[in-house]
Amino acid sequence: MTVRAFWKAVKVEDAQPPHDTIHLKVFYPALTADNQQPFSLDKANPDKAPFPVVIFFSGVNCNLAMYEWLALKLVARGLVVVLFNWLSENIPGSVALTPGVNLAAFAPDLYGTIPSASALPSLLAELEQLNTEGILANLLDLQKIVLGGHSAGGRVALENANPQFFDQVAAAFSYGGHTAAPVQVGYEPSTILSLPSSVPMLLMGGTRDGVIANNSGIYGINAWSSAATPIIRTFKEAISREQDDSYLVLLEGANHFSFVDPLDSTLRVAALDYTPTQPQAQIRSVIANLVGLFIDLHVRQESKASSQLERLLEDNNALIASFEQK
Repeated sequence: MTVRAFWKAVKVEDAQPPHDTIHLKVFYPALTADNQQPFSLDKANPDKAPFPVVIFFSGVNCNLAMYEWLALKLVARGLVVVLFNWLSENIPGSVALTPGVNLAAFAPDLYGTIPSASALPSLLAELEQLNTEGILANLLDLQKIVLGGHSAGGRVALENANPQFFDQVAAAFSYGGHTAAPVQVGYEPSTILSLPSSVPMLLMGGTRDGVIANNSGIYGINAWSSAATPIIRTFKEAISREQDDSYLVLLEGANHFSFVDPLDSTLRVAALDYTPTQPQAQIRSVIANLVGLFIDLHVRQESKASSQLERLLEDNNALIASFEQK
């Protein structure tokens, strides 16, 4: 399937200029290009429409280009994927690329009662507009929004997959994300915060995640028992839903940045990561298939995806360290 993309810019009403603009890149299935009109957008391929939409939240200071590999894989399956860059001052005095986090939402007396995804309302409004006019008009299934993310963006995806906040959200997935609570906000050490548990969720992580392992002090402890401990605990303790549609998959030898391609060598946090012990391309291939089959099964309700997901896990024993479902 041909994959094309276009750019849009949207304003965030509550943000202060110059940090009030999100630049998003929308990836979509396209028809073969018309070489007679090289500067026009290629028409969408409607074969698998209406398209569920994946909104992806990047890690802090991670450019959207680091996740285009996943967008290409998912669009080839007949999805529309939105990646975005937002340069903002989430923490006073610190300007960074951000997944969009309302830090006030993490206060102990507010957590779980208000959304923390400060970019999401603007992105959803733009999708409504795209479904009204242009090449994607009437081709988007806006009642099947999937939230995905990496690292801090994974946390945003999981915590805001709450139909009480955004009734369009149908599922969520995360790599390297967890809900351990920072002690500086007022939580007790080693606290894991609950998730809404209202939609299917896929939690993924690596056994060589040095970023998680080396940031344990944020959560009031000297060291996690393993690099994936807060992800495991998030699955076991934060998700109350037990409908066989929530998953935990740990990838053997994968590190925090196994999820990105290419890795930005200027990222300071990358120096905390451990060296992966498995081929990165193979890890990403498994991740893309996991996410695609998860969406096929629990968003598109394609029953054949269940056996395909089971086979994927069985056929990749060298890369799958552990798998749980509840």
